[in-house]
Amino acid sequence: MLMSSDIQLDAKTYQAIEQRCEAGDRLTESDDLAAALVAYQEAWDLLPDPKRAWEAATWIKIAIADAHFFAGQFDAAVAELDFALTCPGGLINPYIDLRMGQCLLELGQTDEARECLSDALAEAGEEIFEGEESKYLALAREGGQ
Repeated sequence: MLMSSDIQLDAKTYQAIEQRCEAGDRLTESDDLAAALVAYQEAWDLLPDPKRAWEAATWIKIAIADAHFFAGQFDAAVAELDFALTCPGGLINPYIDLRMGQCLLELGQTDEARECLSDALAEAGEEIFEGEESKYLALAREGGQ
């Protein structure tokens, strides 16, 4: 069960959130990004307030950011990732650094992108870049020099 400080999501809520996120993941994989965003938003809406206090908030926001990234909506992805950074574990999640760096590069913010991507490389190694375009790892390597 996912926790917020000393409290836990009840099993029914957790299961409903997990089901909607799994549906969103399948829709993302099949490139139905608009429907994926709907599924992820439904999961988000199930989180009790304050939403950012729950561990689930972190991975839901990352999933929403991924859908925006794959849709080429980089500004929207950055906004979701910024929020995820304020959720449990967000500041130490190398995947957020990876995806943030990718979005920033696509938005033409090369220096900021290099910093995020080099952080992801330092935190998680080259494995986190597997399946990603080679330009991202190349820029990450520049940051470590």
